Parts: sequence; C-alpha cells; structure tokens
Amino acid sequence: MKQVVQNYKSGELAVLDVPVPGCKPGGVLVRTAYSLISTGTELMKVSEAGMSMLGKARSRPDQVAKVMQSVATNGVPATYRKVMGKLDSYTPLGYSLCGVVEEVGAGIDDVKVGDLVACAGNEHALHAELNWVPKNLYVPVPDGLAPSHAAFGTVGSIAMQGVRQGEPQLGEVALVIGLGLIGQLVVQLLAASGVRVVGADPDPARCELAERLGAAACGDPASAAVENAVAELTDGHGVDQVYLAAGGGSNQPVELAAKLARDRGRVVDIGKCRLDLPWNAYYEKELDVRFSRSYGPGRYDPSYELEGRDYPIGYVRWTERRNLACFLDLAARGKVDVEPLISHVADFDDAVETYQRLKDGELKAITALFRYPDQDAREAEAPSVAVPAVNVKPPAPAAKTPVRLAFVGAGNYATSMLLPHLAQREGVELSTVVTTTALSGANAQRKFGFAQATTDLDAVLGDKSIDAVFVVTRHSSHAELTRQALLAGKTVFVEKPLALTEDELAGVLAAVEESGNDRLQVGFNRRFAPLLQEARTRFGARTGPANLRYLVNAGRLTHGSWYLQQGTEGSRFAGEGGHFIDTASWLLDADPVSVYATATSGNEDLQVLLRYPDGSTATISYVTTGPSGFPKETLDLVADGRALRLDDFVRASVYGRKKWVSSRLPKARDKGQNAELAAFVKAVRTGGPMPVPLESLVATTAATLAVQTGLSGGVPVTLARSK
Repeated sequence: MKQVVQNYKSGELAVLDVPVPGCKPGGVLVRTAYSLISTGTELMKVSEAGMSMLGKARSRPDQVAKVMQSVATNGVPATYRKVMGKLDSYTPLGYSLCGVVEEVGAGIDDVKVGDLVACAGNEHALHAELNWVPKNLYVPVPDGLAPSHAAFGTVGSIAMQGVRQGEPQLGEVALVIGLGLIGQLVVQLLAASGVRVVGADPDPARCELAERLGAAACGDPASAAVENAVAELTDGHGVDQVYLAAGGGSNQPVELAAKLARDRGRVVDIGKCRLDLPWNAYYEKELDVRFSRSYGPGRYDPSYELEGRDYPIGYVRWTERRNLACFLDLAARGKVDVEPLISHVADFDDAVETYQRLKDGELKAITALFRYPDQDAREAEAPSVAVPAVNVKPPAPAAKTPVRLAFVGAGNYATSMLLPHLAQREGVELSTVVTTTALSGANAQRKFGFAQATTDLDAVLGDKSIDAVFVVTRHSSHAELTRQALLAGKTVFVEKPLALTEDELAGVLAAVEESGNDRLQVGFNRRFAPLLQEARTRFGARTGPANLRYLVNAGRLTHGSWYLQQGTEGSRFAGEGGHFIDTASWLLDADPVSVYATATSGNEDLQVLLRYPDGSTATISYVTTGPSGFPKETLDLVADGRALRLDDFVRASVYGRKKWVSSRLPKARDKGQNAELAAFVKAVRTGGPMPVPLESLVATTAATLAVQTGLSGGVPVTLARSK
C-alpha cells in the first residue's frame, strides 16, 4: 500500500510503498476515502524538517534537553546513534480521516465490514491507503454526512475540546484569535452554543469567512475594529472568554487577550503560540488561563487509546471518542458547516506536490483534503497491493553462506543498538523485518537493507531459509513470540526480559522440551562488555566468597513511557532487572539460590539481595530518585583482599597487590552489544554452544521474577537449583 512520509533529517517528502498493517484485536482496518491535511500542525512539522540541525534544535528546546540528559546517562556515541536513527527515519503525516471498514478485529462489535467511520490519531489516522485504528479512535459516520466532511472529525474534536475548556454560557461574548481551520470551527461551535463571537485575524478573507459562518464581527487584531466590536457587544466590560487559536512566535495574541478580556475572564490556549504572559495585565484582572489538550480526555492515555478502556460517562462526560461522535452529529445536522473550509481537494498520488505548494505559499488553503481512489480502481491498477511484504534487492552478501536473520520488532533499541552492528557484519544477511506498523518496517528495510518488510509473523516462522529470529518487541509479547519461534525450529535472540511471569517462563521451557530446540539467547549484553571482561580477567580467580554491590541509577521515566504500563508490560524491574542479576551472576560464576527484596514506599527504589552457593552475596540497589548527573551504573566486587570497580562502563579499576586502572581518557560506553551479537552469530553459523547456557538464562529470569514475590511476601525467596 502507499503512505505519505517525511524524513525529518533531510526534509524529504515521499509517497512510499509500505506493508499493509495487520488487523489486531481491539480495532478495525480502515481503507481511507478522504484524509485531511492540517495546514497548521502538519505544515509546521514539514517546515521544521527543512531547517538546518541548528534550526531544528532551536525550534524544539524540549527535545534538546532530552538529548543532553541522554548524553549524561549513555554517552555521546550511543546518544548520537539514537538521535540520528530517529532523525534519519521516515515519519508519518496525518491524523484525521474518513474511510470504510475493511476488516474487523477480535472484540469489536459496534461496526462491521463496509461501514463508514471517521478516525483520529497521529499514529492511526495517517495519510495512507489503509490504517489500523483502535476502538476509541474511530466512530461510525452518521447517515447523510459526506465522507469528505467526516474527515474533519479530529480537528472538529480539537476545536470542541477547546470550547468545552472555556465553559461558554448562553448570551456570553467570546473572542477567537486566529481564524485558521481550528479558529473557524471554534467560531461555529460557539455560535451554535448561543455565544456571540468576535474574531481576530490579519487575513481579510478569513475574517469574511468567519462572519459568514456565525461571527458577529471580525477584524485585524492590529486595528481598532476588534476592540470596538468587543466594546459594543459587552458594554465595555470585555469578553467572557478568549480562545487562542493562533500560531507563530508573536506574543500579540496573549497581550490582546489580556486587553479585551473582562475581569476574571477565561483565556483558553488551543493553538501553539507564544505565551509570555504580561504579569500585571493578567494579575490585575485575575484572568483564568486554561489549556486544551488535543481531542479531549483519553488523549495520551495508552489504556484508553490502545486498549479500549473507556471512562465511565458519569465521571468523564466528554471523552476523545464522545467529542468525535458529537462533532460528526453536529455536522450531520447542519449545525456546523465544513464545506466552506475546504479550499482544495488533491488526489492522493499528488501528495508530495500538494505539500510543496502549501509550504511555498503557492496554494492558499484553510483546509486541503486528499482524495483516495475507490477500491475497485485501486485493485485493478495494483492487484498485488494486498501482499504484505515489500521486496527490494538485498545488498550482496559478504559471505557465500550467510546467516539469514529476521527481526520481529524494529523499535528504538533494535534500530540504535542492534541493527547497526548486524548490518555491518560480514556473513550476515538481514532477511525480513516484521512490525505491527507498516512504516516502521519500511524504515528498517530502507536503513539496514532487509530484503523484505512485512506485518505477517507466520510467513517468517514458516520460512525455512531463515536461520534465526530476533524478538525485539514490547515486554509483554517476548515469551509468546519466543515460544512460537522455538517451536518453528528457529534459533532465537530475545531482548530482555525472557518472561514476565512464572507461567510465561514455564511456557517457554515447555516449547524447548516439545521441540527439542534449546537454541536461545536473551539480550543480557553487559557480561560481553570489553571493559568489564578485561577487569574480570585482571581480578583473576577467587577462592573465598565475594561481596558485590551494584548501584543502578535508573532515573525517572518520562510521562507516557510504555514502561509505566505495569498492568500489561510488568514492573520496570521485571523488564530490565535481569541485566544486573545476570552481570552479578557472571562475575560470581554461579546462579543465585535465594532472593530477598525490599523497597521504599511506592516501590520506587529497590534493594535486592542475592545469595550464591558459596556464600557470596550481591546487592543491587535499583533507584529511580537519584540525580540525573550521577553515573547510571557503578559496581564494586570485593573478595580475597582484592577489589574490582566499574564506573558506568567508562572506567574500571582493580586493586590488589598491584593496581590496575583503565585509561583515564573518556571512552564511549560499550555495554557489550556488538560482542554479544558476534558471539550469537558465530553460534548460529557453526552450530556451536549458545553464548550463555540456557540454565543460566532461566536462573536469571527466575531470580528477576522472584523480586516481585519477595516484595509481596517480605521474606527471602528460595530458588530451585538448576540441574
């Protein structure tokens, strides 16, 4: 299928052939009829992509702050790979469309194949021929509403949520600053609510349109017309609400809002404009400044948007989906008229040209729509469109008999820490990448040279030419995907964790027993780190028990991180704690026999005590409340009158009869991924032993799971010894 994409690094816009998205449970597969181009939000993104790197940094200081934090935590090289990987990737455009349901996923009973639906979301309502849309981000289109009008559903919901934040009442007067697409819709919604509206915009054509659509008066904010209209309609008191629907870097909108609002009036920010509030003006009138967050309650909540968990109507009357349905109902009943807002309708195949004309100013439009070919015509022109895989000629293999690898998942970790190493390794052929979203697979195919990109996992598991499968998906799917791949006879590399529950771990082991296939590696890469390996060698063999202390300054997660979805993805320690337990066990050359865990209030900071057969102990302090500037991982091992210290994989030292300290010059943090991959590929090619014995992988996973058991029970958990 085809999809509009942009490379944020180069600014390139393209209509790309990508795999067809799969129809997952909890949603529907929609064939697009019309999708709406947001001439505000999308063109801002398109313009930013055309900036220099310095310009991009200046336009997104929030992202620069995240980059600097990553540098402090992970070092310059790892951060550079991560940032450039994100920049040099195709990103989707679009977030509002109308289309026809082509396939219904499990658990969906409110629509059927052939129904017309309006869809929302910058990850699900894209400029693409087909989109998978979860339940709470689509609604059926009312009878009689044209598909081109239903495509306004998302932007209508944005305007509606802004109006709800202003709490308008019958007879009040409102000022709308900025009469672009959102502003025009706000004007109509306010007028439909019995509110008299004054509009402000420097474009006379937009002012005229707003007056035709219900505004009492409109004018240039720099002229006296707006102020005079407000004075006349309010007897000089000022407007009850101001809606900021403007963009750009001028502070004029917030200054005008303060000037024309009444005492204790409400100012609602809907757009993305400069907000340097003049303190005296806002203080003296005690103005109530409010923000409107996109489509409404539910936005940015994964449990609502992705898992379909609705909010009870008695507690949250107007959710994202209810706003979407309400706006479509108003449009169907003629209370809101979007037809005058449609300035241009372009064929989907002309998407790149349309964006360029909008960006250059050649095409003046409040709203532009993409019109997609009807289904029959598309199938006649391209009968192979339903085939999910996209084939390109792979690069010439470096060896006559390369190891053929498939990736399930192509997220940030896979594309920044694994695939760059594998793409450069001789004797490796990247065969197929499987992703749930079509564009992520197409990006990985383009950047790393995969022969195929698809959304069909079964095709990969059934391909006998594939030697090994990498599972690099979200944590909740690791065990099941590993189980399936083992039963299919594949050698498996699964990123940590192997499992989130004891039942999941048992399922993986049952697959090993059933298939006789124990060719499994978990991504415990730290034991392969060159600096730590050298320090261990210099420390030498020990005769007595050891004491190991491992401080992990994990830091707080950013809002919206899927690591916070503990109901589905497990606790944070369950997800990554295996790294540290495996490192401790490797240094002590044994598997733990018991685990004791305790935590601060709220389980934010953990203390995990591991005991080993020879009396050695390892204490892992896993903290999220430490300072961001402190190293992420520090480790000390003491035994037989010697001590080993590791400082965040940048420096190591060993103290004994002689002292050894690694180079004092700063080095890139090498946490062992490249060496781990080299060992894995060698094992696949030669059929030799896996880099880490299965018994050790299982013991580490069991110990990680025992931490939660220990926290619940408050007593040490004894672990069964591996045979």
